[in-house]
Formats: sequence, C-alpha cells, structure tokens
Amino acid sequence: MIRFCSNTLLRILIAPGIFLGVLFSQIVSESVPVHTYSIVAYDEETGELGVAVQSHWFSVGSLVPWAKAGVGAVATQSFVKVEYGPEGLLRMENGQSAQEALNGLISEDSGESVRQVAMIDVHGNVAAHTGSKCIYAAGHLIGKNYSVQANLMDKESVWPAMAKAFEGAEGDLAEKMMMALEAAEIEGGDIRGKQSAAMLIVSGDPTGVAWKDIVLDLRVDDHAEPLNELRRLIRIHRAYQHANKGDHLLEKDDIEKALIEYEKASEFYPENPELPYWAAITMASKGNLDKALPIFLDVFKREPRLRTLTPRLVNSGLLPNDKQMLKQILEVR
Repeated sequence: MIRFCSNTLLRILIAPGIFLGVLFSQIVSESVPVHTYSIVAYDEETGELGVAVQSHWFSVGSLVPWAKAGVGAVATQSFVKVEYGPEGLLRMENGQSAQEALNGLISEDSGESVRQVAMIDVHGNVAAHTGSKCIYAAGHLIGKNYSVQANLMDKESVWPAMAKAFEGAEGDLAEKMMMALEAAEIEGGDIRGKQSAAMLIVSGDPTGVAWKDIVLDLRVDDHAEPLNELRRLIRIHRAYQHANKGDHLLEKDDIEKALIEYEKASEFYPENPELPYWAAITMASKGNLDKALPIFLDVFKREPRLRTLTPRLVNSGLLPNDKQMLKQILEVR
C-alpha cells in the first residue's frame, strides 16, 4: 500500500505517476500505481478465460490479472484497487454479468476516476472502465469476447493496435493475447518503458479445484525485455505440457504416443536435456531400454551430470535394481 507522509516529495521524484496521489491522497492510500496495458479475453472454442499484461512496474502479475474458471477474468490497473479482482469474480460467480459486477464496484468506489478496470464473464460479456483522471494516454476498446485497455501510454494508438492484433491473430488464447501485448509495445507502449509482464489463463472445463483449473500462470517480475521473456516462458510451458502428456501416456503403456509427446516437448524446449532424460528413464523402467539408450546417449553428451544422477534413481524406485541394465545406460557412448 502507498502511504503519503513527510517524504511525499521524494516519492514523487522516485516514482513517476505517484504525483497524482498528492491530489488524491485518500484514494491513493488504498492503491498501488500500476500504469500499464492489458487484455482480458474469452475463447469461444475452448471456453478458456485469460488476462495478459505488461507494465513499467515491478511484479505486475501480482496485482493486475485475476481469473476463475467457469466465472470470468478481471484486469485492474492504473491506481490499482486490487479488490476489483476478487470481488468482481465473486459477483460474477453469484450470477452478475461482467457489466453488472463492474457497475456495482464502481458505484462503491470514491476513487473510480483514477481506476482502469476490465471484466469478462464466462459468457463472453465484456465491460470496461477508464476513469476520467487516468493519466494520458489512457483508454480502452471492447470487441467480441475481449477488451484491451491502457493508461500512461506513449500515444492513443496503443490500445487500438492491441485490438487489431488480437482479432487478426491465429493460435490458442495464449498466442492471441501475446500478439496483442507485442502490438502494444511496437506501437510505443508505456511511456516510461517496460519492466514486468504476466499472463493468466483458466480452463473452460472447470473442475472446481482452483489449481487444476489453471491452464497457464506465468509472471516476469523484473526484466529488461519482459515480453520477450514471457514469450520464452510460454514456449517452455508448452514443452512441459507435452512432457506431462507423455508421462500420462506411459502410465497407460502407450509408448508410441508417449514418444510423440516427448518429441514435441523437446522441439519446444530443445536447450534443456532434462526433458528427454526423464522420458528415457521412464522408458527404461518399463522395459523399453532399446528405445531409451539413444536418448541417453544424446542427453549425456549435452549434460554429463545426468549420467552421474542416474544410479541414484534406483533407491528412489525410478529405475529397477537391475545392474546389467544400469551398466548399459551408464556405458552408452
């Protein structure tokens, strides 16, 4: 929380944007000044709901994005009142539309003039608010199943560029939202620069168990190129999705399909030899040593420490206590 006291002037000099809080000290005492651009969106095909955001502020992902499977998604920014996130979701969960939830919260907020909030519900209904005293350039644009919003931007063309990119993008919800963020940056982005980014996506097939319903939850808290880093993390996330599918298929003894998933995982994250290593360990433990050995050969060349690790897996039950098999693995050249 921001509290103004005798060092108010120093805070103004250190943190551009907080100066508005001098005029609205009561408002800002309940807020965090996260000026940013973001998107909330709904995927009709999958039912997924998502939020993506970038800002010149530390750890934007801990404040702006909120989502719950089967309910909706919220982005709360500018002089952030975090409560718009959880309370907006609660209202939508209790049957209010995105617009009804947002209207209700705005009507109860004496600081609405410095808030910027967007909400989308599970039916694709969208609502957005840009307060009259959000720092220029600020605005939002609502389209089918999405809203883009931004404040303290370099210019007014940022959020229209985001909308155009999202509507023209192909791929899943993560890719479409990523394209919107990148379009904002190309257009000039935050006038102060860039620092952090985040993306949150929840399932369109809710289980009622919160952690199971998270499709993707990635944060870049502090980075010189946060969008580049976020895109890298999305790529790695996709790799582990395929690796997890491979593990699941191995549990069912569907070796051929598992290998396909492991290959896809390696294609997404080729720089990490550990992904194919665990696939090889699993295959060897299930008696498919012939298929595992070529993988071990490649892995050990790239990361010799994994050769050292391998014997330790016997006591943990990840490899059978088979001295001949272990000798073949360790001596592969």
